[in-house]
Amino acid sequence: MNKKLLLPAAAMAVLTLLSACATTPTPYAPADMTSSRNYRPGFSESKLEEGRFRLTFAGNDLTSRDTVETYLLYRASELTLQEGYDWFEVVNRDTDSRSRTVYSDPFPGAFGGLSWRYYGRSRWTGWGMGYDSWDSQQYTRYEARAEIVMHKGAKPGSDPNAYDARSIRGNLESRIVRPTADDRR
Repeated sequence: MNKKLLLPAAAMAVLTLLSACATTPTPYAPADMTSSRNYRPGFSESKLEEGRFRLTFAGNDLTSRDTVETYLLYRASELTLQEGYDWFEVVNRDTDSRSRTVYSDPFPGAFGGLSWRYYGRSRWTGWGMGYDSWDSQQYTRYEARAEIVMHKGAKPGSDPNAYDARSIRGNLESRIVRPTADDRR
């Protein structure tokens, strides 16, 4: 291969790999936590005892807090009905956020980003552009958790932590985005 074509081909390969990163919000699907390499955010649950579960929904950088919390409630209603119950009570609920800042190099590929450090005059010093002049982007990921207790019969009207599973499922169904074939890869 011609050396002049090698650099653009390598750059295209890197861009293709980067485009495979998250470009859409996390769809409503089970999380894949088999390994850090295959990690895919989504919902997970663990049965604590009969009629009691701990649920989690984790989103990617593009998934809003509202979506994460909506998917968690939807999963609680879906699981309640799958287990043969009518309503659930949320006994513990929390949403965490994790933020990170990504800096973009103003001169990518030019002299290592025009930011070098060297030892001179008895101290470490730098030459070039610093992080303060670089563009930055803030990314936040949300993870919602809840512990629920499931019940049969009519939901008590006075408990603000009690949810009718059929009503929740019906009301939130239009807001649920299921994975496409591309999301499953």
